[in-house]
Amino acid sequence: MSEAEKVLYTGKTHTTGGRDGASRSDDGRLDVKLSTPGSSRPGTNPEQLFAAGWSACFIGAIGLAAGQRKVALPADLAVDTEVDLRNRDGGYFLQARLNVRLPGIDADVARQLVDAAHQTCPYSKATRGNIDVTINLV
Repeated sequence: MSEAEKVLYTGKTHTTGGRDGASRSDDGRLDVKLSTPGSSRPGTNPEQLFAAGWSACFIGAIGLAAGQRKVALPADLAVDTEVDLRNRDGGYFLQARLNVRLPGIDADVARQLVDAAHQTCPYSKATRGNIDVTINLV
C-alpha cells in the first residue's frame, strides 16, 4: 500500500456453518441466518448479500459521477441487482446483472453515469474480468 492510500473502513464478520449457518458483524449491526439458495429454511444467502452490497455501492458511485457532471439524480433512482450462482462441469461461478433505473435522465447521460459508476465502484472493480456482468438501463 502506498503512502497516499489509506484504509477507510474494514467490515468484519464472524460466520459459522457455511451456507446453512449464521453471520454476525463485530459491531452487531449485521446478524443474519444463512440458508442455501432455494431452500425453505429461514435466512438469506451469500448471493443476496452480495447483490445488496453491490447495489448500494453502485448507487453511491452513480452519485459521485452525477456530482462530477453536475447532474441532479431522481429521488427514485434504483438498482436491482441479480447475482446468479452457476455450475458448469462441476465448478461453481457467479454472473450478475445490474438493472439501473434513472427516471427522467436523458438516456445518453444515464449511460455515461452508469459507465462511470462501473469504473469507480469497488464491487465492479473486484468483479471485472472475474465474472460476466451486464448493466442494463431500465
